[in-house]
Amino acid sequence: MQTTAKISVPLSLRLSGSALKIIAILSMVTDHCAYFLMESDTPMYDCLRCFGRIAFPVFAFLVAEGFAHSRDRMRYFLILVLAGVVSELPWYLLNGADGTHNVMFTLSLGVVALAIFDRMCEHGPLSFIGISGIAVLAWWLGTDYDWRGVLMIAVFYILRHQTMRPWLERSSTHFPSQAILQIIFTFPLMAHYGIAGALLASGIIFLYDGTRGFIRSKPSKYSFYAIYPAHLMLLSLFS
Repeated sequence: MQTTAKISVPLSLRLSGSALKIIAILSMVTDHCAYFLMESDTPMYDCLRCFGRIAFPVFAFLVAEGFAHSRDRMRYFLILVLAGVVSELPWYLLNGADGTHNVMFTLSLGVVALAIFDRMCEHGPLSFIGISGIAVLAWWLGTDYDWRGVLMIAVFYILRHQTMRPWLERSSTHFPSQAILQIIFTFPLMAHYGIAGALLASGIIFLYDGTRGFIRSKPSKYSFYAIYPAHLMLLSLFS
């Protein structure tokens, strides 16, 4: 019988998926405002960028969770692709013709990697070759966070199996060891963009309670996809 290491965490500190989305969006907007609107090499700039490093790991984690719970994975993929297409113009206005593409395409490729894993997981090495191929494609295309982003999403998903179970009940105050494993194995990828930000992101992910939270209606869900191109366009007007 498998045993699970547990760590006591107060109920008041738990975060729903909706809370993670809010934190990630605030972090993303803060990061981009600092990067595109502020002078670098100042204490305030460094602090804001540090907080901004929370965003992508949390989004990567949420993509893995979203894929696992999605009833229509193709629609989930197409929504991310559409958001990427819409975001490409403001991304170009901010970054110019530098050969890079916005992060929505990274998240989309992450979903493809997860679909490959699900389809080929019984074939062992072939599934990991497929994931590696998608990661290389992200690097070749120059998507934001490139191959590290795809691998981060894949690791979160692969290690999530059997993590979301009755330990989420209100009477429980424990977290399974798999949640810690998810953080341990993705931390080197997160740390590439800053140790402090990786620690903050890890703490937030660790507090996830496995629930959807208060964002449930379709308009509310889709509005989060619209925030990304909208805030990029606003930044392009002021930068």
